[in-house]
Amino acid sequence: MHRTIPRPSLLLAAAALLAAAAASAQTPAARADSVRVLRAARLTGEIRLDGRLDEAAWSAAEPATGFTESYPNPRAPARNPTEARVLYDDAALYVGVRMYDHPDSIAAQLARRDAAGIYSDWVHLMVDSYHDRRTAFRFSANPRGVQRDVFHFDDGNEDPGWDAVWEVATRVDSLGWTAEYRIPFSQLRFGPQAAGVERVWGVGIQRDIARREERTSWSPWTREDGGFVSRFGELRGLVGVRAPRRLEVQPYSVARLTRAPGDRGNPFYAPNDASASLGADVRYGLPSGLTLTAAVNPDFGQVEVDPAVVNLSAFETFFEERRPFFVEGSDIFRFGHPTASYNNYGYTPPFYSRRIGRPPQRGLGALGPVYSDIPAQTTIAAAAKLSGKTRGGWSVGVLDALTAEETARWIGKDGREQDAAVEPLTNYFVGRVRRDLRGGRTVLGGMATAVNRRLGDPALEGLLRRSAHLAGVDWEHSWGNRTWNLNGFVEGSRIAGERGVITAAQNSSARYFGRPDAAHLSVDTTRTSLSGYAGALALAKTGGRHWIGSATFQTTSPGYEVNDIGFQTRADTRALSTFLQYRENQAGRRFRSYNLYGYTNHAWNFGGDRIFEGYNLGGGVQLASFWGINAGAGYNPEFQSDRLTRGGPLSAIAAQGYASLGIRSDSRRRYIVGTNLFYREDTSGEYDRSVGVSLEMRPSSNLLLRLEPSITWEMDTDQFIRSVSDPLATTTLGRRYVFADLERTTVAMNTRLNWTFTPRLSLQLFAQPFITSADFERYKEFLEPGRYRFAVYGRDRGTIREEDGRFVVDPDGTGPAASFTFGNAFGQRDFVLRSLRGNAVLRWEYRPGSALFLVWQQDRSGTEDSGRFDFGRDAGALFRESPSHVFLIKATYWIGR
Repeated sequence: MHRTIPRPSLLLAAAALLAAAAASAQTPAARADSVRVLRAARLTGEIRLDGRLDEAAWSAAEPATGFTESYPNPRAPARNPTEARVLYDDAALYVGVRMYDHPDSIAAQLARRDAAGIYSDWVHLMVDSYHDRRTAFRFSANPRGVQRDVFHFDDGNEDPGWDAVWEVATRVDSLGWTAEYRIPFSQLRFGPQAAGVERVWGVGIQRDIARREERTSWSPWTREDGGFVSRFGELRGLVGVRAPRRLEVQPYSVARLTRAPGDRGNPFYAPNDASASLGADVRYGLPSGLTLTAAVNPDFGQVEVDPAVVNLSAFETFFEERRPFFVEGSDIFRFGHPTASYNNYGYTPPFYSRRIGRPPQRGLGALGPVYSDIPAQTTIAAAAKLSGKTRGGWSVGVLDALTAEETARWIGKDGREQDAAVEPLTNYFVGRVRRDLRGGRTVLGGMATAVNRRLGDPALEGLLRRSAHLAGVDWEHSWGNRTWNLNGFVEGSRIAGERGVITAAQNSSARYFGRPDAAHLSVDTTRTSLSGYAGALALAKTGGRHWIGSATFQTTSPGYEVNDIGFQTRADTRALSTFLQYRENQAGRRFRSYNLYGYTNHAWNFGGDRIFEGYNLGGGVQLASFWGINAGAGYNPEFQSDRLTRGGPLSAIAAQGYASLGIRSDSRRRYIVGTNLFYREDTSGEYDRSVGVSLEMRPSSNLLLRLEPSITWEMDTDQFIRSVSDPLATTTLGRRYVFADLERTTVAMNTRLNWTFTPRLSLQLFAQPFITSADFERYKEFLEPGRYRFAVYGRDRGTIREEDGRFVVDPDGTGPAASFTFGNAFGQRDFVLRSLRGNAVLRWEYRPGSALFLVWQQDRSGTEDSGRFDFGRDAGALFRESPSHVFLIKATYWIGR
């Protein structure tokens, strides 16, 4: 048994790394004349939103001029002048922006609303209506009238899921182009103000010129500055603007038809499964500046399918949240992440919204059904959310959702139809609060979550936890003009349930309390609760012309558990992570920018075993030709794994090295090509090799096609198969641990087509052909704790033979050890998996805030018992698989002001 105690030299190295960064750092330039000020003028007369800016009120308003480059030449005067003016009345903010340019040079790609990454000029208007110097509402427009709205939080992060109802008109003329905004005050967030007192908001105005990949800003900001919203100027002159009474109602209707192949002898099977529903989302603005959002018979479906994956590990696959109710405002519920750390040892979100409405957790296999009808998702009966920020600097987020009890129908061998509970009535609660101090340079916060289930069925009582709770505090403190940052968090968790449920939690893949050689862990089968804690502390240098870096310490106790409402893959860790980067953002003759970096990660469990160690170097450069190159390399010396044997003794992990290379051509061209190469190999012969290519084509200004083919070759020398109890296996502490060599080939090609007819009408197509083969070879037995040694059955020890589709292993041949079998489960025998998933979405925003969706989803999949990859065979067979189809029509109508 091998133990490695954390060495003080690693902590000293981390401290020295940051000390070197601090010593070499150049102090960012002080803000010129502190804060720039723009005065808004009260609107007299009317504004016709047509992009012409020819009303007399515009010429009477004070212009914002003097834009400077953010990149590629930081702080240089803008080469193309920009003027912005602000007007207001009792209901809305009006902003007119004139961008001087040659009309033939303006990039104007047409795309759907909220599109990102298109080749286009843009203007960005950002309003910090809380004036907290940490949050802002961004309204972006391009010359074709494409709209994009984003919420900025934590002085630099972005939430693209935020949506608002606002209008903009753009126009290209002989002087360049213009944007004319109308932003209702109801779409901003601010509290009450005494009558006659001037409001002061933060404001930022930026302009992107695509052909030069250039950004200019009215209030100076560069990539070298710490913070983003805190660099805004001030918008003054707003007098008599009352906090609006915000009431928005968005009813919806959905009609759905599912056509899928199935067994026509199954009484639960319907070739055409049709359904319809009605509901509404309601938003009400409270006087304090908070917003209450409620959902009546909510529709929490997502229009884009999840990608196909094959997961042979012991850990769950993470999928992104796409449902609008949970995506919008999700930033405020973010907790448990070192906010200013450039490198850390993983993130365990205590709130993972896809737990709400998840598939039912109880299967019916133990009942032996001949036919069954299990709901695909748990019904969300109701949900409500309170979010926003008060004038006193308190950020508040409260979410509560109730999911209904779900039952499944099944028919046994006796032909009798029965019901079985598969998911209990459950309430999910998340509460979050933060308080800004020192003008947003210091932030204190807290979070609490709770899951409570009504477990009435004995089968559910023995499967699910009765309750799960978490509470924590976090903090962030910046100084030196927000160049330095110290942040962290501490949180505690507790789950409760029947003895068997808590015993299962102790033995889950996140902790493995039953590991036979873990002196610091033990299983207590009498427990009815389990508690733990997690925390982190990070010190970071986030600003400066050249040097940035961070050092982060994290800890997660063995009993910490948040998977009822969060996403957690493991506990029992302590980790130290470091990062140091040198960057040059000033464009030169050969390079527009470049950076070089290095980072390290070191981790131990609470028993002192060194469970990870890694060293990495890399860098990136953008050439004067606008081509980009990124490269990296890393090395992991041998370390110990307390997860490889899945509850068994420690195993060594072979030393390995890896390298990556990415190249992307000039993004200003109609055709953009990129490639990503990755190579990894360890001393046991295990390897990963992958080649990915991206091709982006813009044959016209309203059509965008992206193709991303990739191929991966993998050889795993430690694919876990199963473990078998055997008292004769004394070396491995009473069990035999069976592994195999696994050779895999995977081909995929993500394909996206965006066809935009107008900024309000678009068609999106997505398809993912996916083929993977798995060839299991050399089934073998783990030999010695703390080492990476195996004996191959039939060659080094024992015998192995195939019988009736299963493998029969006698681990010691003619010896006394008992034989065992395996091979009837996915991930234990050779297989080929083929999948084709895709969808088409026609979206029409027929009036501001209201939309009609026509959706078609298709899914084809199939497997065969062969580990041999044959692209020609499998590609053809993929289109011969029986498809399932979902047709959906959804209409929403926004009622507000």
